[in-house]
Amino acid sequence: MAEEQHPTSLVFDAADEYRPEPLPAPEIPAWKDGSIRIGIHTSIAGDIAGALDLAHGLGANALQIFSASPRMWAGGAARIAPADCDRFRARRRELRLGPLVIHGNYLINLASPNPVLRARSVQAFHQELVRALSLGADFLVIHPGSSLNTGTGPAIAAVAQGLKQAARGLKLGELRILIENTAGQGSSLGARFDELQAILDGCRDLPVGVCIDTAHTFAAGWDLRSAEGLEAALREIDGTVGLDRVAVVHVNDSKTPLGSRVDRHEHVGKGRIGLEAFERILKHSLLAGRAFILETPIDKPGDDRRNVTVLWKLVGKEVKGSASRDGMKPRRKKVKKGSKGSRGSRGSKGKAGAGSRPARARGK
Repeated sequence: MAEEQHPTSLVFDAADEYRPEPLPAPEIPAWKDGSIRIGIHTSIAGDIAGALDLAHGLGANALQIFSASPRMWAGGAARIAPADCDRFRARRRELRLGPLVIHGNYLINLASPNPVLRARSVQAFHQELVRALSLGADFLVIHPGSSLNTGTGPAIAAVAQGLKQAARGLKLGELRILIENTAGQGSSLGARFDELQAILDGCRDLPVGVCIDTAHTFAAGWDLRSAEGLEAALREIDGTVGLDRVAVVHVNDSKTPLGSRVDRHEHVGKGRIGLEAFERILKHSLLAGRAFILETPIDKPGDDRRNVTVLWKLVGKEVKGSASRDGMKPRRKKVKKGSKGSRGSRGSKGKAGAGSRPARARGK
């Protein structure tokens, strides 16, 4: 019996083609709902997730934290325990807080000509990035640093290179690095917006932007007290770094006068800038969509709550936090040596715990 012949050619049927399911569209964070975002720097002391409840209890819908001690190189573990990160992320989703801004260690100076200090700064900023990613932060703010009188050009190049070195090997995803403008004290970089622009231009492959501090801007010589002065500052920012790269505004009044180049924060409406100016800033159309974060002092109990309330009132809203939540405790004043009550006191320059806001955080 002859063998039955079977055709050997295959016919392609488009219906049989494997078509993987399309990836779901990335979930838009709850805080990106177009609402105004007003936040405050809160303490992570004791429990990092507690900073979220603290901000929510004060009436804020955004927040800024340190991820470790801001004034020590060895601020505890370089990484945060995964269980703590998971708990933090889950609680943040429940409270619908955002954006989450992390402020970098104050000892970091990527502009330093000292090779040892610079190496430590790069490593410390790398760790800041790792912790920010683990917490799901939206922004990581860093000061550009000080040239230590070695020249602006080389210092700017060193900052840009340091940022790239610190980010090497990391997938930053949605995290953006924000360079903060400064008051220009000493040989600090960043009092001029074109210096910030040069830093951004030096690391185009990184997700970088700018954080504008009102007290720093005022102390650097931009008169934010008038509508004309604010417009001039915004034009300068837009013509250099670009307003589209400004993601966060630190809303701080200034204890020092215009152009002083001295950085000291004051309660909103109680300093040299004034309440009327802050209402213009918060309502300005060119700043819509930015997060407004307070770094104001806590001189007496309830100051943090009062500053949050003031900002909400300036935008025409009355937002009340949880009455059951206490605010952050005032920092003890520096007492002169030998005066009554000096024993055990700690000056404003003393080392702070991982979650406290030292003097520089309120008047950096």
